[in-house]
Amino acid sequence: MDHAAVLALYDRDMREGARPESSDARVERTGGVVRHVGGEGGWSGVLWSDLGAADADAVIAEQVAYFTGIGHEFEWKLHGHDRPADLGQRLTAAGFTADAEETLMIGETADQLVAAEPPEGVRIVPVTDRAGVELMVEANERAFGHDGSWLRDLLHARLAADPDAIVAVLAMAGDVPVSSARMELIPGARFAGLWGGGTVEGWRGRGVYRALIAHRARIAADRGYRYLQVDASDQSRPILERLGFAPLSTTTPYVYTR
Repeated sequence: MDHAAVLALYDRDMREGARPESSDARVERTGGVVRHVGGEGGWSGVLWSDLGAADADAVIAEQVAYFTGIGHEFEWKLHGHDRPADLGQRLTAAGFTADAEETLMIGETADQLVAAEPPEGVRIVPVTDRAGVELMVEANERAFGHDGSWLRDLLHARLAADPDAIVAVLAMAGDVPVSSARMELIPGARFAGLWGGGTVEGWRGRGVYRALIAHRARIAADRGYRYLQVDASDQSRPILERLGFAPLSTTTPYVYTR
């Protein structure tokens, strides 16, 4: 993989050329910024910017005024290669709060098309209804140790508004959910986004996480996506590197709450 070329393609395809994540969302381009305005339960924020030191503060203030004016909390998704170099400091000074930094990792879908089956006694099932959503929230809460209400709201909204744009899956051991993950598929893009992969303690290190990646990769390949994209935590980065994903940049969510 040509890392520089793929990163430039990612910026053009998923950020500067972003498409709405659902049918009730919209993408707007204004003043060196591409912003996403989410629909019900959706994500709102700045996806891409190309700013100079002279205009960055004014553009940040414009985005704050816009999103607060429509009543949306929002996120400025800062990438490590964005300009100007001190953009993160400027966002903090404007009232944003930085969440944990993650690593932007990209893999080729074809490289993940392997016979990675879950361990004996575990099966992978799709999430398509309210009962499945509740099991997915349960798995997420047990895996990550925090409230999963946000995931419940997101899944209900996305499955109702645009079910073809999201793939949600569970790993079940009997009647017990032991892992969950989702994939976001934006029509016309070349990158499928892998999100939320988490396995409950006691089932880690047994191939469940790998099986969920391979399962989603097969779906992405069938739908014509060449690349898989992950914002990886420090815990998942080494696993993904062993699977052939390449670290291309960093991402840090800067959140603005009124």
